[in-house]
Amino acid sequence: MRYGMVIDLKRCIGCYACQLSCKAENGTPPGVFYARVLKKEEGQYPTVRQLFLPVLCNHCENAPCVDVCPTGASFQWEDGIVDINHDKCVGCRACMMACPYSNRYYNDGPQNYHPSGPTAYEKARVARHQTGVVMKCNFCRDRVRAGELPACVANCPTVARYFGDLDDPNSEVSRLIKERAGFTLLPEAGTKPAVYYLPA
Repeated sequence: MRYGMVIDLKRCIGCYACQLSCKAENGTPPGVFYARVLKKEEGQYPTVRQLFLPVLCNHCENAPCVDVCPTGASFQWEDGIVDINHDKCVGCRACMMACPYSNRYYNDGPQNYHPSGPTAYEKARVARHQTGVVMKCNFCRDRVRAGELPACVANCPTVARYFGDLDDPNSEVSRLIKERAGFTLLPEAGTKPAVYYLPA
């Protein structure tokens, strides 16, 4: 069993539902987005189009962030999910430097979106995060273990995201990768990501 995600770039419309649902689910501090949507324009007027690339932690099989962590705080579960034990993290940020995808964040303390202070919701969600440690996406591990989909997958209105077992050749994610020539980002890094993209 190795969990993975497939993102269909043909279906993604750049609505940011994944980014917002992830933010709501994890209650991350201002400026910290485990799921992001990168936007780019190409072409020349009048033939211009926007391209969207949703990015998140790639949960690499050969995760450099795990290899460089001096305390063992960054580790990999048996199901392939790369995670962080915040009680072991000393905030050295070596993992951030090692990640070729820039999908880790440092939580340097409480910040507010609004000058009047956090809302009751923000207080409840942010309170569970330790400060002085590195944070990242963990494929909504608690939701997955409860039999639910990660928040970004469950809330995608165009069904551009799929989640499942990469080790199962009959799973939907494995089938899509094979049938639609799924690819990963920065394959030359040799990290073997668990997040695949289907061409637009």
